[in-house]
Amino acid sequence: MEKNCIYLDNNATTKVDPQVVEAMLPYLTDFYGNPSSMHTFGGQLAKGVKTAREQLAALLGADESEIVYTSCGTEGDNAAIRAALLAQPEKRHIITTQVEHPAVLNVCKQLETQGYNVTYLSVNNQGQLDLNELEASLTGNTALVTIMYANNETGTVFPIEQIGLRVKEHGALFHVDAVQAVGKIPMNMKNSTVDMLTLSGHKLHAPKGIGALYVRRGVRFRPLLLGGHQERGRRAGTENVPGIIGLGKAAELELLHLEEATKRERRLRDRLEQTLLATIPDCVVNGDPTQRLPNTTNIGFKYIEGEAILLLLNKFGICASSGSACTSGSLEPSHVLRAMGLPYTTLHGSIRFSLSRYTTEAEIDKVIEVMPGIVERLRALSPFKNDDAGWLQGQEQALAHR
Repeated sequence: MEKNCIYLDNNATTKVDPQVVEAMLPYLTDFYGNPSSMHTFGGQLAKGVKTAREQLAALLGADESEIVYTSCGTEGDNAAIRAALLAQPEKRHIITTQVEHPAVLNVCKQLETQGYNVTYLSVNNQGQLDLNELEASLTGNTALVTIMYANNETGTVFPIEQIGLRVKEHGALFHVDAVQAVGKIPMNMKNSTVDMLTLSGHKLHAPKGIGALYVRRGVRFRPLLLGGHQERGRRAGTENVPGIIGLGKAAELELLHLEEATKRERRLRDRLEQTLLATIPDCVVNGDPTQRLPNTTNIGFKYIEGEAILLLLNKFGICASSGSACTSGSLEPSHVLRAMGLPYTTLHGSIRFSLSRYTTEAEIDKVIEVMPGIVERLRALSPFKNDDAGWLQGQEQALAHR
């Protein structure tokens, strides 16, 4: 990492824990065999994979046989959605939300072109669902409900178990994208209504390129990738053993640190958020103020552009985000914030700060120190400060010349 970098973009990816690196190294050097091989050398790797599977299952409160390794959250979402539909070919209805990750939304949009009917549930101005709308959308033709556990941009947490109870009453399968939630919210899949759950290693201090899909025992599962018999026939392809070992170790560490890290991250997040709101006028927190991830705050700074804020933060060595890393580079405002109905004066200037257990008090102090000056500087350049109509007119003119 660049010296003196203050990294507050942990919902995009996290630092790999040094203990995870240490656990992986032997499997990148000495233990290079194939875990599917019959000989003893390969068998050593199979034992390591089994241990890692048990470590991850413990974090989820699941059985190790319910874990299917994937390459990432996107693969897990794709595999779960398509498996649910293949298992119920007579059903042609899917329910999701307007604020899902592109790994779910874009699959659903493609499925619409193949004759599926998709309901996109709306959210209120805090990013929460109306469970009555969900109830009204469920029918006997509903094959799948796919809803994220926690939103990657605002941190808003959905009432997953309440949703699941309604889904089960209508005989549909329930998939949850929990990429942002695993390691931040306690999980107990044994007592859950969730049928399939997606996670990704690089969101919980494991490396990129490894993820997992929880598939409840008894749920019919048709694999996305066909080939060999790896993962009990549920995901073909030679196992990414170093990644699997790393994910297992990361899961063990997340379970160990979960309670302490959650309290600490929430305290630091709240201090950052409350101080910025108190020292900078015309800013607001986006999302549910209570039902949200402990590490995430999304703050809208009126009358300025989020991209400009990020550029100036970067000059101070501070890494933050204006939304999902998977949509960076787009000139369009966040689909999540738009679905929440936020005014454009706030929408364009919204910044996400996401912490981890490595975030320090001194780093939060630095952000608190520089943010008021950044916002003041940018607003001084705008002729439309405190003028919503003028600011919007200026935005329309700027877009017309792009």
